Amino acid sequence: MFAVNERLRSALIQRGITPEDLATLCDVDPKTVARWIGGRPPRVRYRWMVAKHLDMDETYLWPDPQPKGGRAPGLSGSGFVAAYPDRASVPREMWISLLLEAAQQVDVLVFSGTFFAQSNPHVAKMLAQRAEAGVRVRLCFGDPDGQAVALRGREEGIGDALAAKIRASLTYYRALITSPNCEIRLHDTTLYNSLFRYDGDMLVNPHLWGQPASANPLMHLQQSTEANWFDGYAQSFEAVWHTARPWTIDREESGSDA
Repeated sequence: MFAVNERLRSALIQRGITPEDLATLCDVDPKTVARWIGGRPPRVRYRWMVAKHLDMDETYLWPDPQPKGGRAPGLSGSGFVAAYPDRASVPREMWISLLLEAAQQVDVLVFSGTFFAQSNPHVAKMLAQRAEAGVRVRLCFGDPDGQAVALRGREEGIGDALAAKIRASLTYYRALITSPNCEIRLHDTTLYNSLFRYDGDMLVNPHLWGQPASANPLMHLQQSTEANWFDGYAQSFEAVWHTARPWTIDREESGSDA
């Protein structure tokens, strides 16, 4: 038995493409597309064609691909799914789908995370809805008055602009402070990676010295029963989270930290 491929079905709906349209594009019978949506993985060449027509990453639509010759040496059991040359290369639909599919937890660790809201104006509302549904939401931003943010701003050559970006980004999440199951904290740690966890999926955005996170590569990892890369980054999030302080609007706006 196969599980319904919700990601493929959601992608078709978002693109306004019917199964019949996809069948025509791929030159297959509509029943074949129905089987793909039903969970049966297509052959390699059709996976590639579908991903191309939907303008999405193949490994997102089918998280456990079967590439020719098997996985690259050294990656077996690592939890590695895919890599992108920069953050902008990750399809917007992937960010949204991972958020909407989260059933247990959403963890975000960033300095400013400006793109997170700007690329999805409804992200705060969506996070609140997930929290109300019982999903634990934890957002951890850089402390705009901390030493780590000041240092990172100097390294990127933008000075105080990073702190200003954090303050601007936080305004998107004011309503979440009173949402059930939702916490927002500010950290003052050296951040080597931005982390975005949605249950058993995690997007890891490494930080290269002197470059904005948006220009750096991004890895898609998945949790498994084996110890893998996912677990190491998950533990890193927990370590930073436990040293971070709660974000309090009154405190920030009073000027005590300004």
